[in-house]
Amino acid sequence: MISPYVTVNVVQVIEDAGVNACHLQACLYSKQLCLFQISVSHFTSISRGEEFDRNPKTVIPLFSITYFLAINIAVASCLRLDCVRNKVWVALAGVLSTGLAVLTSFGLLLFCGMPFSMTVASAPFLILGIGVDDMFIMISCWQRTRVHDKVEDRMAETYKEAAVSITITTLTDALAFYIGLLTPFRSVQSFCMYTGTAILFCYIYNITFFGACLALNGRRERSNRHWLTFRKVKTPDEDNKSNACSVGGAYDPETGAEVGMPINVFFKERYGPFLTNRWTKVFVVFLYAGYLAGSVYGCLQMEEGIDLKHLAPDDSYVASYYDNEDKYFSSYGPFVMLVIKDKNVKYWKTSARENLKQCLKKFESSKMVAKNMTISWLDSYVEHGARTALNISDKNVFMRNLPKFLNVSGFYQDVNISSGKILASRLFIPSINITTATDEKNMLNFFRDTASTCGQSMNLLVYHPAFIYFDQYAVIVSNTIQNIVVATAVMLVISLLLIPHPLCSLWVTFAIASVIVGVAGFMALWDVNLDSISMINLVICIGFSVDFSAHISYAFVSSSKKTPNEKAIDALYNLGYPILQGAVSTVAGVVVLSAAKSYIFRTFFKIMFLVILSGAVHGLVFIPVFLTFFGVCGTNRSVEDEKPSRKHVDTPGLQPMRAIIPNTTQQLEQRQVQSPINNSTSLNRGQSRRTPSVETSAGIHYTQNSHYSIDPDCP
Repeated sequence: MISPYVTVNVVQVIEDAGVNACHLQACLYSKQLCLFQISVSHFTSISRGEEFDRNPKTVIPLFSITYFLAINIAVASCLRLDCVRNKVWVALAGVLSTGLAVLTSFGLLLFCGMPFSMTVASAPFLILGIGVDDMFIMISCWQRTRVHDKVEDRMAETYKEAAVSITITTLTDALAFYIGLLTPFRSVQSFCMYTGTAILFCYIYNITFFGACLALNGRRERSNRHWLTFRKVKTPDEDNKSNACSVGGAYDPETGAEVGMPINVFFKERYGPFLTNRWTKVFVVFLYAGYLAGSVYGCLQMEEGIDLKHLAPDDSYVASYYDNEDKYFSSYGPFVMLVIKDKNVKYWKTSARENLKQCLKKFESSKMVAKNMTISWLDSYVEHGARTALNISDKNVFMRNLPKFLNVSGFYQDVNISSGKILASRLFIPSINITTATDEKNMLNFFRDTASTCGQSMNLLVYHPAFIYFDQYAVIVSNTIQNIVVATAVMLVISLLLIPHPLCSLWVTFAIASVIVGVAGFMALWDVNLDSISMINLVICIGFSVDFSAHISYAFVSSSKKTPNEKAIDALYNLGYPILQGAVSTVAGVVVLSAAKSYIFRTFFKIMFLVILSGAVHGLVFIPVFLTFFGVCGTNRSVEDEKPSRKHVDTPGLQPMRAIIPNTTQQLEQRQVQSPINNSTSLNRGQSRRTPSVETSAGIHYTQNSHYSIDPDCP
């Protein structure tokens, strides 16, 4: 068994100019106190692997911080001043549901023997953000149901509205990860398998465990009990409605649902009109042109590969070794091992040695190989034979004196002798002028091609421990393009099924391409190279860009408004807050990775931040403006009458994805309906009444109490 080789760099910082190499040698071999400083960095052949495996341990403490952030964001988003409508326990259950999904998926795959690579350690941070986002959707849809309906009916309405959106989101995200299994990199495959499976379990736990918790909370609300003490409290009236501690259970008397959120009104009355202003549109077009120009420029500056020192934590001794190597020995590359695997090579014959010499000359003909610096046990043995008058051309003399020479000279690990026969041997060829990932890729290809050419007369193999990382440079670009094209095609099919208008489906595809170009360009400007880690994230961004762009496009095309500007405002009113919530929760899930001591996890944060930021900007700024330029996407379509829902009531102030009935229609309904929808105790007992149907000029039939949703969150 060959022991791991050790490389040592000794860097001296001489305080006294009179100190020379002799002083250094005397200091090293004596116990006297040296009057100058020496910095020693070391590296072994197994150092890289050991330090690489130590990376996950550096982020485990950060997961507790992430969980703490997720809990606080979830609780803050679900806080209400009403002591009955407060949903703190529901928020905690949603975060717990995501944690259970991570434990279940990881435990199942580990039980099945799926390898756990270092990159998988970043998956829980991403999954936490996705799971919390699904929780927000279900809570939002629950709040739009009538508070006086039975819990069973409210849950039915919630699942009818939220399950479609959660299913679509889970489908796009999981497919984006499973498509990553097409890559030949085992670390990427492992990450995609663990993350995709965890997303599926997030979906299962959300519609089962979290749904059950939501139902229990609904029973508490129906009994008008305090969220903390669980004691019954009074409903608000004119005298005591301001007492938030002992009074609760308020709702909108016009809709029968919970009171709306102010941020939805902001998107409708402030942000939407501002974004659809003519001059704002002009500014957005120029802003997108600048975004596209910066992205393309960044893509042109992109570099391949990963610096090997980044595979270890920042405080690792390996990083110090590579820093000194780059500073003092940057003109020298790795010593490539040339292995002669042919056991039939007759080393004692002059012809065999001449063939090997000619092969070495082919290697040295390249500018990437140092001349006359090859470390060869055979050349040293020939010189030893000339000095000692040994006839090494004789087989018996050659083999009889070889073991002794190898032990004395230190080459004993370079020759494998068994039963008096040389089974294999190795030489070391030094490389030079290797400074970039492109140089490393070219060097790898040159050595393999040359070994293949020389291998016609003998079986040769070139190897270096870093070749496993150089190998990815040859296929990283082609594999990244392949995964992106396949994933984009799959997402296009899903968007065609989701969005009824083909032109708007093409807008979704455009948004995917735009986000990918933006993330790729700006990650290059943020000192992130194209490697297996960044390739994972480029595939991830496809799934997330679909979430944002498809929801906005679907809301736009399904809106009952007449003008494109009104449709854009309606879509923003319906989806602005859910998109914002999803973006914040996902970023919060990975933000702590920015403080990690590992370059790999910091890179994961950088790209995920770019993915979420770019996707949210496209969903809230670019896509709504661009859709107004093509009003054909929003052509109203006739729909058939639907049987009115017995108990569900539209919630204009709360429902981000409902079709807003034109004012004339609303006035007509108000004239035909004698009393408010829920202004009767009989409705609270489950009694129904016949409600009129109204047909608008657009040909859409609206029925009082019927629900026409255009929100992918609440279809």
